[in-house]
Amino acid sequence: MTLQQLRYIITISEAGSLSKAAQILYISQPSLTSSVRELENELGITIFHRSGKGMSLTNDGVVFLSSARYLFTQYESLMEQYDKNGPHKKRFAISAQHYSFAVKSFVELVKRYNTAEYEFAVRETKTREVIEDVSTMRSEIGVIYLSDFNRKAMMKVLSSNGLEFHKLIDCKAYAYMSKSHPLAEKESVSFKELEDYPCLSFEQGGESSFYYAEEIFSTNHYPRMIKVSDRATILNLMVGLNGYTVCSGIICGELNGDGYIAIPIEDAGGEEIMEIGYIVKKELIMSKLAVEYIDELKRYLNEQ
Repeated sequence: MTLQQLRYIITISEAGSLSKAAQILYISQPSLTSSVRELENELGITIFHRSGKGMSLTNDGVVFLSSARYLFTQYESLMEQYDKNGPHKKRFAISAQHYSFAVKSFVELVKRYNTAEYEFAVRETKTREVIEDVSTMRSEIGVIYLSDFNRKAMMKVLSSNGLEFHKLIDCKAYAYMSKSHPLAEKESVSFKELEDYPCLSFEQGGESSFYYAEEIFSTNHYPRMIKVSDRATILNLMVGLNGYTVCSGIICGELNGDGYIAIPIEDAGGEEIMEIGYIVKKELIMSKLAVEYIDELKRYLNEQ
């Protein structure tokens, strides 16, 4: 098994087909096929299902891909330290719950680098997928939150996936809404006052769980509830339906626009805190970009 073969497997899994992967890797498709089969024979497993629709990972392939990404990322981190003229683009990706500050920090990081020399990716996605992305090294860093309600369950999930959580900041609960909302002029609001308006919540998919909810107080009863899949839609519904969501109070007007406001929820309970942090693989040698991204997160959050 070689590092080149690991790179081939990672590229095929991301491209979804041998032909696309061969184009990305600048090698012939027969050569790529031969290399994959040699690796499968060496390991005694089948990594990919092959069909007319493309390539998909087998169960053994999913497990192998996680280790391959981990090893290849560690290799790239070492090469970054000792070989400034490596032949391949350096890669950096993050996954996060729907936090504008996570995207803002990513933007500030990318501005410092030539995107022709780096492969960057940012994924705002479901909580479960943030965990999967980091555990399989699809992303080097994930941004999530813990609370007294979900901490025990989430730490168990993180541990079983070989991940560790690092705290960034504690936040109380706020109602995030449009400045045109009937309650927008209030200094604080109560859940009772919010009952007349739809509560907007990011959906977590078919395997959803209260513990995966992005909004604190996920077990509360909300008379009006609308599930949303992306941040742009949730902002539109705040304007169109006078909706609101429960958030950390850390909002980025530069990205979301200045037409929104976060108002403290007065009966949220002083003890209920969102502990926002990042997750990484245990014993990971973080890349230079990962370290810089975390520093950028801390800088932005400390300024709020």
